[in-house]
Amino acid sequence: MNGTIQAPTIEYALLAPMLVVFGAAIVGVLVEAFAPRYLRSAIHLPLTLLSLAGAFALTVWQALKGVPTKPAAMGAVAVDGPALFIWGTILVLAFVSVMLINDEGHFVAAAAAVPGSAEEEQALYSGAAHTEIYPLVLFAVGGMLLFPASNDLLVAFVALEVMSLPLYLLCGLARRRRLLSQEAAVKYFLLGAFSSAFFLYGTALLYGYAGSIDLARINAALGTVGGQDTLLYLGAGMLGVGLLFKIGAAPFQAWKPDVYQGSPTPITALMASGTLVAAFGALLRVFWVGLGGLDWDWSPVLWGVAILTMVVGAVLAITQTDIKRMLAYSSIAHGGFLLVGVVATGTAAQNTSALSGILFYLVAYGVTTVGAFAVVTMVRDAGGEAWHLSRWAGLGKRSPLLAAVFAFFLLAFAGIPLTSGFFGKYAVFQAAVSGGATPLVIVGVVASAVAAFFYVRIIVLMFFSDPAADGPSVVLPSRGTAAVVGFAALATVVLGVYPEPVLHLAHSAAQSLFVR
Repeated sequence: MNGTIQAPTIEYALLAPMLVVFGAAIVGVLVEAFAPRYLRSAIHLPLTLLSLAGAFALTVWQALKGVPTKPAAMGAVAVDGPALFIWGTILVLAFVSVMLINDEGHFVAAAAAVPGSAEEEQALYSGAAHTEIYPLVLFAVGGMLLFPASNDLLVAFVALEVMSLPLYLLCGLARRRRLLSQEAAVKYFLLGAFSSAFFLYGTALLYGYAGSIDLARINAALGTVGGQDTLLYLGAGMLGVGLLFKIGAAPFQAWKPDVYQGSPTPITALMASGTLVAAFGALLRVFWVGLGGLDWDWSPVLWGVAILTMVVGAVLAITQTDIKRMLAYSSIAHGGFLLVGVVATGTAAQNTSALSGILFYLVAYGVTTVGAFAVVTMVRDAGGEAWHLSRWAGLGKRSPLLAAVFAFFLLAFAGIPLTSGFFGKYAVFQAAVSGGATPLVIVGVVASAVAAFFYVRIIVLMFFSDPAADGPSVVLPSRGTAAVVGFAALATVVLGVYPEPVLHLAHSAAQSLFVR
């Protein structure tokens, strides 16, 4: 040993999109520390939107320049085609979610004040606001970018925590139903910490098995290391628990309805779209890249999880009376549909087809989800947002345009033709049939039919029921909210009528995952 330490090699240009987001988050913290209170909001919004737009532009530039053939940052971060596609998706979803977050009235004035106390009333009267929401969102988005691109398990764990910790805080900042919001934050924190512990312990066991936390080396060790199968299977199972929790797959879905219901609706939109995209990207990288040689062992388990997730999401959604809880169970069902594509492994061509279908599904579902929650923010009654389904009766007579847009989003969730949801499900199910998972597709089709029932039920309630005398009102949307709803509706139409460009991009991105 010569006593020298080799400096790490970091490809900053490849990591530029993430670095821009994390850099803006740090600047946002400095704004909170040094800027006058009355200037903070005026600084945070353009800083957040410009950083997300800049990161998206850098992602597009990187994709046009060419996909790297080896991981960056000493092999820790894989900036390949799927990672770039997922980065672009997350950044778009985060941008439109921030436009919802900027709308007034969603966040508590003083989170530390006891709900209903004089301190809370004073904060509301004085017009106080939690402007640190913006850097927290940027940190969460940065974690979402790093998580699906992590090429070793330790970096994935760090990304998981960077993504999750800000969301634990943001979930407890709802202006109304404060106790429910705080309960949601505590539940998310406790169950999230529990799942993170599973992930970390699984990482330790796989390191004991393979002697490395690098995904490619773990996969290479699957055929060479003998006598340590217990470490391998326990480690893979615990990693699966941590990842399946993040996507809300059954039987790890219990947190999702409570957290979605209690969180501020713009934060729910960010979690339901961006977090799901990031978690599925990480799930695919761990199971296809790190544990790809073990697919004969984990594939039957994921078959059972996918079936249970689809059934639980579709059946329990029928019993819900709260609009946000219904959308939460809808999200669980869609997670099951996506898992159908995860188990559709086989030849390289089948894997590419399955991955491209999943990537397209994530784009289609994410955009529609943000639009649906944007509509939820606009339907209000005396207590704030009208969460109970009975309050949506007759909305089509009070506001025909808004009800029609929301009905269109629900039809997209149901997978009706000429909507983005139809082609998303078609792409995933077709890949699953090609991969020999036809029974799973049959279950998915039946679950989709069940799910269509509660979507249509809401449409019937809006258009064929009389509104109550004290029914909810539709607030005039801000420019940001109106832009989000318009963008989501347009994207849902375009992806349903002309999906070829995005499908082609997804297919091109999927091919590079299997180059190494």
